[in-house]
Amino acid sequence: MTLAVLKSTRGNSPTYASRSLGYLGLTMYESIVHSASTHRSLGGQLDGLTLPAFEQGEYNWSLALSSGQSTLIKLLYPRANRNSIDSLFSHIELKVSNANSNVVNAKSIEWGNAVALAIYEWSTTDGGHGGHSTNFDFTFTVPVGPSYWSPAGFSQSLSSLPLHPHWGKNRTFISANKALAIPPMIPYSNNKTSDFYKIYKAVYDKNITLTMAEKETAAWWGDDPTETFSPPGHSYQLATIAIKKSKANLITAAEAYARTGMAVADAFINCWKAKYTYFNLRPSKYINANVALWQPYWPEPPFPAFPSGHATQSAAAATVMTAIFGEKFSFVDNTHKGHRRIDFEGTFSNLKYPARSFSSFWDAANECARSRFLGGIHTKYDNDIGQEEGTKIGTNVNSLMWRN
Repeated sequence: MTLAVLKSTRGNSPTYASRSLGYLGLTMYESIVHSASTHRSLGGQLDGLTLPAFEQGEYNWSLALSSGQSTLIKLLYPRANRNSIDSLFSHIELKVSNANSNVVNAKSIEWGNAVALAIYEWSTTDGGHGGHSTNFDFTFTVPVGPSYWSPAGFSQSLSSLPLHPHWGKNRTFISANKALAIPPMIPYSNNKTSDFYKIYKAVYDKNITLTMAEKETAAWWGDDPTETFSPPGHSYQLATIAIKKSKANLITAAEAYARTGMAVADAFINCWKAKYTYFNLRPSKYINANVALWQPYWPEPPFPAFPSGHATQSAAAATVMTAIFGEKFSFVDNTHKGHRRIDFEGTFSNLKYPARSFSSFWDAANECARSRFLGGIHTKYDNDIGQEEGTKIGTNVNSLMWRN
């Protein structure tokens, strides 16, 4: 239901989606953390978060979890289909309610709601509140120059403005992530012997020789938010796949969603901070000005290039999921299996979308990062630095005291 809401919400963006998954995952965890003596609450560990006082006693934890999710997703997405959300909750309530104790059922629902409301109240002060309805700042001045991003003709967006230019100022879930230094960017140069020229020329050289398999890799990880539940949604789906395969218990499942959600949320904040520090141009602009007339294989997103958001968030997600499920956790990603993409001529493309197999979360994260290079919308440097920063972000999420 969470991913369906992300996909269907008008104005869906990877930035706001990542934020929502951070709060939804945290709420899932906090609504049931007191069910397990092995785990501890994150209350007091996250800057400014105040959680309701927990009253000991009997609870229906599945009901508490579901009520919290139902409450929060409607608050985060006020234009979502409330009938569908309420219908799902009613179905779960009927399925898991304790037939012998209406008092326990009511208490559990009340607890889940209380956690959701407290976390939602905290969310309104982070700088991203209502971000799904304010994707573009029409007062924002876009810098002009050969080294700066500018809107592309072959783009995922009709807007001439960049997406969420102030997102990097938002509060991170983990204060240590806010303190991370902005990574360095290679200085701009159009000299053919420069490192800058070489990393962009490599994009062109690869893009004019793409195989069908490489195009399918670029498409699989494209996760265009106008068609899918976005890149952070894809990471959340990988957590679901791991939870199902491992047959995780309720608290481990909630922990996986919380770590993944907060990791991708902080990844987008830090990535956006760097993007709007440098306002770095995309390959198409540089290549057309300095190499050859050319159009990338994949349409460009409406924001600056460096570093890669896909690489940053997938590395952060791989870092936290590896900590839970292990370094050699193999899985099959069926996220887009059977999908058919309509190309820009209005006909179905000949791309195939079979499920993809991976030997580990890092195997998937590496392919995700490389897909942006194959698509012609990122340099390898964008991806390499994104992965480095994402690893730091995920490590800081893992460093919280999750377990006793």
